[in-house]
Amino acid sequence: MTAAMKRLFLAAAAFAAVHASAGDITPPTSLVIDGVPAISDDLIEKVAPYADFRAHAIASWHPTKREMLIRGRLNATNQIELVTAPGERPQPLTDYPDAVNFATYQPVNGSYFVFARAEGGSEVYRLFRQDIATRAVTPVSPAGERASTLQWARKGDLAVYTTLPVDRNNPGGKVTTRVHVVDPAHPETDRVIAELEGGGWSGFHFSEDGKRLVYIEYVSANESYIWLMDVATGKARRVTPPAKGEPVFYGETRFTKDGRGLITVCDRASEFRRLTYLPLSGGAPRVLTPNLAFDVDAFALSFDVNRIAFITNEAGADVLRLMDLATFKELPRPPLVDGVVANLAWRPKSMEIAITMSSARSAGDVFTYDLKANVLTRWTNGNAPGVNTSQFAEPRVIKWKSFDGLEVSGFYYAPPTKFEGKRPVIINIHGGPEGQARPSFIGRNNYFVSELGVAMIYPNVRGSSGFGKTYLKLDNGALREDSVRDIGALIEWIKQQPYLDGSRIMVMGGSYGGYMTLACAFRYADRIASAVDVVGISNFVSFLEHTESYRRDLRRAEYGDERDPQMRDILESISPLNNADRITKPLMVVAGKNDPRVPYSEGAQIVANLKKRGTPVWFILANDEGHGFAKKPNADYQFYATVEFARRTLLK
Repeated sequence: MTAAMKRLFLAAAAFAAVHASAGDITPPTSLVIDGVPAISDDLIEKVAPYADFRAHAIASWHPTKREMLIRGRLNATNQIELVTAPGERPQPLTDYPDAVNFATYQPVNGSYFVFARAEGGSEVYRLFRQDIATRAVTPVSPAGERASTLQWARKGDLAVYTTLPVDRNNPGGKVTTRVHVVDPAHPETDRVIAELEGGGWSGFHFSEDGKRLVYIEYVSANESYIWLMDVATGKARRVTPPAKGEPVFYGETRFTKDGRGLITVCDRASEFRRLTYLPLSGGAPRVLTPNLAFDVDAFALSFDVNRIAFITNEAGADVLRLMDLATFKELPRPPLVDGVVANLAWRPKSMEIAITMSSARSAGDVFTYDLKANVLTRWTNGNAPGVNTSQFAEPRVIKWKSFDGLEVSGFYYAPPTKFEGKRPVIINIHGGPEGQARPSFIGRNNYFVSELGVAMIYPNVRGSSGFGKTYLKLDNGALREDSVRDIGALIEWIKQQPYLDGSRIMVMGGSYGGYMTLACAFRYADRIASAVDVVGISNFVSFLEHTESYRRDLRRAEYGDERDPQMRDILESISPLNNADRITKPLMVVAGKNDPRVPYSEGAQIVANLKKRGTPVWFILANDEGHGFAKKPNADYQFYATVEFARRTLLK
């Protein structure tokens, strides 16, 4: 940390004591704030109902009972809860200061479950076993290493996971992924069966007989490979051939029941990721969804009922589809409303599948669909009691032409008609960069639309997923700034709309969207009112040198390798920190001290630079958070400050 940054933090630490007064809120003690004015209680009263949603997600079915583990907010963070029947009140099973987002039952008797937990947003997850009868908690994975989620063998006496070293300060250090097998009932049985070079190994799953593993070697969003490993010896072989010409992406992969083939998702000879059968005998792959011009985002197999459930991404909305596993013929679709579907989970020995579903008017809840009865059942309700979500804006797709004629699209959330005149606009840019804006729940941001009359646009600039692999690659390496120009074209589109105020535009985004925000802040300073950067990249070179070691090469594949002199020059030239003199409109920056992805120094250095120049800048740093604020008090304060920032820079 530089001397200037240290002075910045020391000055900011005293802010609350100096500025707070009667009727103003006191920020959580974990936050260091600088430049943020006092926030009044009356603002909190208005915003609070929009911060009380409790989204739920399926975590794991019980192997013998019709009940499930779910993820949902308990107090300040997400925890694991038990739901014993549809509509029953969730029963908390974990309660930690930090979030618990993963849990899986022992798959035979359900006598315990395994969960993952990290501290302070560090993402250094450790696996634990929690016994159902006693609630005793026992560590399963080693301390101090980043453990992956855990996958079971069919018999429930063996599971697989991986660990990675954590070493942010060693740019040239070797990264090794260790593959572990263990019986979580007896953690002392843990053994490392293989060590793999690099940090891109994931998606480990057992064959039905428990003797082999299938897994993915991830190189980039456009290139990956399928491997097999013998559990007894750790001997491995690559199943898919090396890239010749255009690389192929392979996603999550499973063995068939007989072990003679694999079901995977890949974009081989296609713009889109398709459900595909790969025979292990060396025969030709069989595309199972040849007539669907959409990405298959996820799938789940049930050998109990011989079915595949899979999700297609259709213009951002998800469609749940079903297929007969014996004939590979598609079956009638379940009756779902438009929204986003995730976490497919078949109930053992039944024709019931659980999903997590969210939409513009639903924060996210667990539903089940019974194939035999053709019945959809809601298990949870995460909506806030103080807000009528049925009045929330439904997004519509908008399209515009970019600088080179490329058609770009996004989702537009319109304010209620009670607001007259041209409306101010917030452009909210997703992360990734290969993420995608979806017609899903926008949470607290509904306050901007419903109560302040602000229009919100969520663009899918080039490089976003869901639009084919050609579109996905249009921002790679030296093409990075073309995606920023897509936002410039959107700004011009806004100015042409009779119902939008092109003179009042705020840009915001998180992670890679934070970089996009900062890039817009210097490129389009004359066309925007303000910007909000959340855990964003301010300098690609410093980011690539200090992001966690296990992520570094994976990010170089997307952004370019800063060790190459020519690429380094490009990265330096487009980095917001090196163009800070062009940032002239107010900026708000949010960072997490323990962020392993985008180090907090990325935010701190742009703030320090702008403060020296006298540019208005607000800064919020959380000492107990990582890549985004997960604790409700911190997230609430961040949103209160964002509303106040918008009130002062956009709404006036």
